[in-house]
Amino acid sequence: MALHLWQTLKEAIHAYTGLSPVVFFTALALAFAIYQVVSGWFASPFVDVRRNQRARSLAQEEEEPPIPQPVQVGEITEDELKQYDGSDPQKPLLMAIKHQIYDVTQSRMFYGPGGPYALFAGRDASRALAKMSFEEKDLTWDISGLGPFELEALQDWEYKFMSKYAKVGTVKVTGSEPEIASVSEPVETGDRDAHETTTPEKTVVEKSDEAPAESDLKKE
Repeated sequence: MALHLWQTLKEAIHAYTGLSPVVFFTALALAFAIYQVVSGWFASPFVDVRRNQRARSLAQEEEEPPIPQPVQVGEITEDELKQYDGSDPQKPLLMAIKHQIYDVTQSRMFYGPGGPYALFAGRDASRALAKMSFEEKDLTWDISGLGPFELEALQDWEYKFMSKYAKVGTVKVTGSEPEIASVSEPVETGDRDAHETTTPEKTVVEKSDEAPAESDLKKE
């Protein structure tokens, strides 16, 4: 069966090309070799670039250590939060929104040094996120005076962080302490007013008690 097929193939090669099977297959192999050489000369440079990028990314994956599990930091100050801006690779990368701290270590390429949002790391940049601003004056937690659209944008950021990153603590802001104190002021003034209102009554009663004594002395 195989011999019959080979005989048929030889007859077909000779009929269509006029060449013997040996010459035909030799020419075919030579043509394939020439094609490989010529295609290598005119290869697209992007092929090499992609190959190098793929090799570099694989090397980085092997070198980079695994992302550690989020660690709770509790309540810390703004100055303490700045220590987690990514400058120290041994520490987690933290960021806060509306005083709530999130571990964004898994997105170091965005929030770490050199990333497009690196200036937000180690801060509570709620105002900057709401306004989509990169100005230094907006890198603060103070969101007073923002419009409804900006507050809605900030809420979207907060929902994103809540669903993607682990909450690890809160920011202790000293600027909010006067507001807490002002809430208790009416209670103190109320007590003071109550004391003042009761004092005149006591005075009137005492004077009324002393008045008969003075009249009795005059009569005597």
